Amino acid sequence: MQPDNILKNVKRIVKEHPEYFEALIEFERTKKLPKFSYKRRVNFTIDENLFRKFREYCRSQGFKMSSFLERIIYEKIK
Repeated sequence: MQPDNILKNVKRIVKEHPEYFEALIEFERTKKLPKFSYKRRVNFTIDENLFRKFREYCRSQGFKMSSFLERIIYEKIK
């Protein structure tokens, strides 16, 4: 790969994923890697019967409800 292409790729990667490079800077400073993924607790209201069925479905399939919802939401918005 030519130096010009390498530089272009590096600039593109830094632009697309600045959080990785900020984490490296933080590691240099503190010798600890920060979390890349932060989760937030949210509250919302759904039908009680639907919730009961959803909870039972997740238990029977071995899913965590929050992980299952995260995956569905991600698929819808991606």
